[in-house]
Amino acid sequence: MQGQAYSRLGSFGGAAGAPFPPPPPSPSSPARAVSGTGGGSRTPAKGASARGAAGSAASATAAAWAGVGRGGGVARRASRAVLAALLRRQAVFLFAPLLYVAAMLLYMGSLPLDAVPRIIARQPPGSVYRSPQLYARLRADMDADNSTDALATVWRHTYKGGTWQPCINNGTNGLPESNGYIYVEANGGLNQQRTSICNAVAIAGFLNATLIIPNFHFHSIWRDPSKFSDIYDKDHFVQRLQNDVQVVDKIPDFIMERFGHNLSNVFNFKIKAWARIQYYKDVVLPKLIEERFIRISPFANRLSFDAPPAVQRLRCLANFEALKFSKPIVSLSETLVSRMRERSVESDGKYISVHLRFEEDMVAFSCCVYDGGDEEKKEMDAAREIGWRGKFTKRGRVIRPGVIRMNGKCPLTPLEVGLMLRGMGFSNRTAIFLASGKIYRAEKNMASLIEMFPLLQTKETLASEEELAPFKSFSSRMAAIDYSVCVQSEVFVTTQGGNFPHFLMGHRRYLYDGHSKTIKPDKRRLAVLFDNPRIGWKTLKRHLLNMRSHSDAKGIEMKRPNESIYTFPCPDCMCRFNTTGHSKSKHSR
Repeated sequence: MQGQAYSRLGSFGGAAGAPFPPPPPSPSSPARAVSGTGGGSRTPAKGASARGAAGSAASATAAAWAGVGRGGGVARRASRAVLAALLRRQAVFLFAPLLYVAAMLLYMGSLPLDAVPRIIARQPPGSVYRSPQLYARLRADMDADNSTDALATVWRHTYKGGTWQPCINNGTNGLPESNGYIYVEANGGLNQQRTSICNAVAIAGFLNATLIIPNFHFHSIWRDPSKFSDIYDKDHFVQRLQNDVQVVDKIPDFIMERFGHNLSNVFNFKIKAWARIQYYKDVVLPKLIEERFIRISPFANRLSFDAPPAVQRLRCLANFEALKFSKPIVSLSETLVSRMRERSVESDGKYISVHLRFEEDMVAFSCCVYDGGDEEKKEMDAAREIGWRGKFTKRGRVIRPGVIRMNGKCPLTPLEVGLMLRGMGFSNRTAIFLASGKIYRAEKNMASLIEMFPLLQTKETLASEEELAPFKSFSSRMAAIDYSVCVQSEVFVTTQGGNFPHFLMGHRRYLYDGHSKTIKPDKRRLAVLFDNPRIGWKTLKRHLLNMRSHSDAKGIEMKRPNESIYTFPCPDCMCRFNTTGHSKSKHSR
């Protein structure tokens, strides 16, 4: 009983009540040593159980003293004592990192300075334009692998539920009396103006208003003074919309008299971008009824992507049916398409169209670095200052060209487009139509692409000077010619974002059973592939063929919320027909 009480006091009372550890056994007394370690203690078993942690500490200390007796060195005895103390206090884990660091410092101090490896700084990924070196290294393997004809097999993916066909129902009911006139200014380039026109048609129809033929705002960048009738067939536009929206060429005199024949006196709405259609009903319509004539300027992107079915139908009708290019543009475009097909005899008249954005302003805006050295830097700095004065030189702005490239934001060069298409299986006998503006350093940068595709053409090479003369000074009309030739190609390749490829992809879906027939490369993946100095031709080709297959699989896509109906016309503008020829309504899709 006394032993048990003592144990409890020692356990709860700390060091004051704990029994002292037994004295270290004498080396000359083996019996005592065996007794201390082998369990021959005089303490009863239940006493050992009660002592707990104190007994463990005693045993550990005894073992340490036994080692000291055998070792004999002063340093060793000191280390054993420290170790025993640490174990007794269970704090070894606190000191272990310090011991490790001390040991590493001792080890490093024992090495000679010349044995320490030098750290070699490597350039960040994407900071060097490596595509020319890659082309030079892979060209022999590329030329040896020129037997495939990808044009015949590029599009394999079909929609499992049937095919998609245009199904914009025509309006049959007579139009009620108009609530007034709407005048809009369409700003931007060709396809931004197209957005404004289609949205204006939708809003005018929704508000039961009469639409004035939109006015094209002259822009300091495009510098194109073209009017609506210079680019589009105005008579066809008015006639195609006559059952849905009333369209007139000019404002009636009796209306203008109220405003002193001065447009600046007409109430002008400043509408925020992507406004909901309900805003037009709640805010614009009452003012329209009151004034009978309103302006909306500017008008680009002033209607949200998502709207009721009746509004979406008017958008579809305007974009895919009512807007046709003017007769001069259509005539020259058909001539160029015919000439492209003549140059594509080996592929049954099929050709590829490529939208290449490698103009000087595009390269400058991207802040990407290519292989032009100091001269390129001076030209790009000057172009940025002219086009975007001060935008890229603001205090604190950091530009990292390598990061921009690896994020897929750099415009693809002509050489990279050629590498990509050859890797996707298109042989050097493939005819290509190149839609672009003036290529930056065209003579140097176009040389490799023409080497890879000798049948490459542009509108300038297909048309004579006399044929192109009426359009050459007008950027929107030239873009309309490119658009018309691209829309009829077997394959369309987009290399950079923008309104041109987005509208073209939607138009191709509308024409080709819902499939855009468009190659939209993963530019981040391309940047990684082209930045790899060790990649072989077979490996590169395998990755690029997978990229081509992915574009095929994504060719048929449905519009999702906050996506443009002009890019994704299914299901608002098109109906699905199953194999038996029956159509499915939108609500059943």
